Amino acid sequence: MFYGIIIRLYLLDNKHHNTPHFHARYAEFEASLGIEDGEILAGNLPRKQLRLVQAWIELHRDELMADWELAVNGEEPYKITPL
Repeated sequence: MFYGIIIRLYLLDNKHHNTPHFHARYAEFEASLGIEDGEILAGNLPRKQLRLVQAWIELHRDELMADWELAVNGEEPYKITPL
């Protein structure tokens, strides 16, 4: 969690979106974002929060991809440093 944005990576969550992704929630907004490009796959976030999440992705892409692999295999992902 950072700046009021909650980031979640769900275990075994590769059926809804086949691409590596995570979920970001801010207030009443929620979106799924691709790890590789930071683009929204579903839902929406306010522009400012989207930019913060995309900056965080840039800093932690390798860690996010490693966590994605753990999660789709049913293993607990590691915590990643907030922004």
